[in-house]
Amino acid sequence: MIPITTFAGKKVAVFGLGASGLISASALLAGGADVIAFDDDSASIAKAGAGGIPTADLREIDWSKIAALVLAPGVPLTHPAPHWVVQLAKKANVAVVGDVELFCRERRQHAPRAPFVAITGTNGKSTTTALIAHLTASAGIDTQLGGNIGTAILSLAPPQSGRVHVIECSSYQIDLAPSLDPSVGILLNLSEDHLDRHGTMQNYAAVKERLVGGVPGDGTAIVGVDDEWCERIAGRLAQAGKRVVQISIRRKLSHGFYVEAGRIMRARGGEASAVAELDGIGSLRGMHNAQNAACATAAALALGLDVAAIQAGLRSFPGLPHRMEEIGRRGAVLFINDSKATNADSAAQALACFSDIFWIAGGRPKTGGIESLRRFFPRIRKAYLIGEAAEQFAATLGDAVPHEVTGSIDRALAAAARDGATSSAREPVVLLSPACASFDQYRNFEVRGDAFRALVQALPGLQKR
Repeated sequence: MIPITTFAGKKVAVFGLGASGLISASALLAGGADVIAFDDDSASIAKAGAGGIPTADLREIDWSKIAALVLAPGVPLTHPAPHWVVQLAKKANVAVVGDVELFCRERRQHAPRAPFVAITGTNGKSTTTALIAHLTASAGIDTQLGGNIGTAILSLAPPQSGRVHVIECSSYQIDLAPSLDPSVGILLNLSEDHLDRHGTMQNYAAVKERLVGGVPGDGTAIVGVDDEWCERIAGRLAQAGKRVVQISIRRKLSHGFYVEAGRIMRARGGEASAVAELDGIGSLRGMHNAQNAACATAAALALGLDVAAIQAGLRSFPGLPHRMEEIGRRGAVLFINDSKATNADSAAQALACFSDIFWIAGGRPKTGGIESLRRFFPRIRKAYLIGEAAEQFAATLGDAVPHEVTGSIDRALAAAARDGATSSAREPVVLLSPACASFDQYRNFEVRGDAFRALVQALPGLQKR
């Protein structure tokens, strides 16, 4: 845990007592703050109290005595309307911050030169964060991995010389970190997302820009420039005098990193050279992962890793569960768990990677269904449809793709494994990439993916990855 000493002797309110809220309260207490915590859920309040965290209704306290409100990222700050606790804090001119802001203040006070990598974007954040942490840890660097990827930032070891923090940041977390100042900041991409919490695309993009905008003059801002939003942001950062490294997977750059023929190229002064090879790395298949890998490579170089260490780390990266996860092979058939693909756009990234696909799809459908995936239909040998979307997807596939409604993942896998093994396909792939939410049959995409993995691993003769 990172004790937060920057509020020692001050009274701090904490609202939202999930994992990050509980550790924030504990870190503040450990650093000498006077904490008072609350939640809209009585069970959460009871759990905090049982853990030794002082609690009280924040509607009944004297806000003039409060130095800051530490807000959990899931609590609305601005849209669709500020939560009641935010309104009370604003009325009393009390700063509203989150756990990432607490980390930043503690780092500046005690270890301002400690390397701090922060990653954001609409897509690819978790994979890029995990990959950077893998590269640094593989190179022998003391690495702390956390943030939105699942481990609360304040539960990590404190910043210190020689220790790098690699932190995934959601837009909600950035919104609560006004002094966010990573030594290496990464903005992967931007597309419409979370507008219910930010109101407009302009607001959403402005929040994301703050992560790379906060990089100090001696730091490095890494920006993917394959969408108009990020390209404009990169231009503004350069005009402001920031050290900007541009990343593209769509075109060659005269300065920055781009991907060409399975290689990550670094361009400087119009000259380009290969710094890493991606061909044959199953955990980094697809152009979306090429962008993730290029950004991670740029970050690793900024941290001082050499090219050989980066290449070795890329090759040994196991990938993340449920994101193009290779489970194993049985004979020629490769089994892939891409349960994280909860919409058609995500499934498209997986379908683009293979040519002989035995596709397991379905669940609770999203708006638009799979019509946008029609260009990938020639790659699909057969589809096995599950959940609420099965009949809708069957109608979309029509005569273009052989398919059967199997209803459940176990029946879908049995049929797909059988058909893949007996097919004439050169490289048959059984791919779970549902293009749907999981909530009709599973609590979340992780549980769905875990179920699929367990079923695959139980197949006789499977060679695990």
